[in-house]
Amino acid sequence: MQPNNATGMPFDDVRRLFKTLPGPDEFAVAAVRAHNRELTKPVGSLGQLETIVEWLAAWQGSPKPAVRRPLVVVFAANHGVAAHDVSAYPQAVTRQMLENFAAGGGAINQICAAYDLGFKVFDLALDLPTGDITTEAALDEKSCVATMAFGMEAIAGGTDLLSIGEMGIGNTTVAAAIFAALYGGPASHWVGRGTWGAKPTNGNAEGIARKIAAVEAALAVHEGHLSDPLEVLRRLGGREIAAAAGAILAARLEHIPVLLDGYVIAAAAAILHAVDPSSIDHCIAGHLSTEGAHSEVLERLGKKPLLALGLHLGEGTGAALAAGIVKAAAACHSGMATFQQAAVSQANAVNAS
Repeated sequence: MQPNNATGMPFDDVRRLFKTLPGPDEFAVAAVRAHNRELTKPVGSLGQLETIVEWLAAWQGSPKPAVRRPLVVVFAANHGVAAHDVSAYPQAVTRQMLENFAAGGGAINQICAAYDLGFKVFDLALDLPTGDITTEAALDEKSCVATMAFGMEAIAGGTDLLSIGEMGIGNTTVAAAIFAALYGGPASHWVGRGTWGAKPTNGNAEGIARKIAAVEAALAVHEGHLSDPLEVLRRLGGREIAAAAGAILAARLEHIPVLLDGYVIAAAAAILHAVDPSSIDHCIAGHLSTEGAHSEVLERLGKKPLLALGLHLGEGTGAALAAGIVKAAAACHSGMATFQQAAVSQANAVNAS
């Protein structure tokens, strides 16, 4: 996706993409359902694992869905709003955590190793934080579209299941601002504890109050310009959120199912959903985060999370854990014997539970 000023503003190119997104492959889904009825188990006995395989088939466009090249991508960025002490950690931690990932020391590294998932991290101009959303737009339109295009390129090299995560000090504040702009209501409803919940000090309440004040200031500054979801993205978002939105769109175009991580990645999905609700039909929420109003966001997006483990780390950890379940679902569907192959009587198994 390249900005094309000859045909209009850069966002026009993004809007045109929504008109080209492929739908689900219903033939593949029907084939999966037929094969499922032949497997050595009562129909429906694997519960949600069976619907996961149908989802894989629909969005891979294959009657024999498989997960052979799963990939976790983490987009990392810094935010001007971090100058308001909205996080318990300094902005330098973003780069330090990327170095930790490179050394294999992050939680996400261990999860990817445990489930044999590919892992890529993308540094989105960490030395150039976005504009402070309390006084100016985070990005101009051209930069926002270019970052979305970068996110689209993140899947180059191929994958058949994409899990998307993020890293960025201050980005739960940014996500809360996006949700408040899209859905309304007081800033305090959308602002969660973020990193403040991890440090039991008397300053926690003050830190959360600063987050709320920053979101309120940002909404006031950009009032009157937030009816367009893409404007919400560029004015209140961050590079990791723009890149994630691009990756979600690219995955749809390339017939790749997507697992969404937590609160911040949900903000990217929410932008796309606000433009066209069907644009995230190929996405599953990997988990329910304890950050902010994630449960309400997922309800608005029509997503039921696969996992609810009390996570609020980010890094793609929830989406990566969910990828392990998706891999198991695909393996059961492709590897189980049929009744005929196993010489097992099917008479009393059909429609059992």
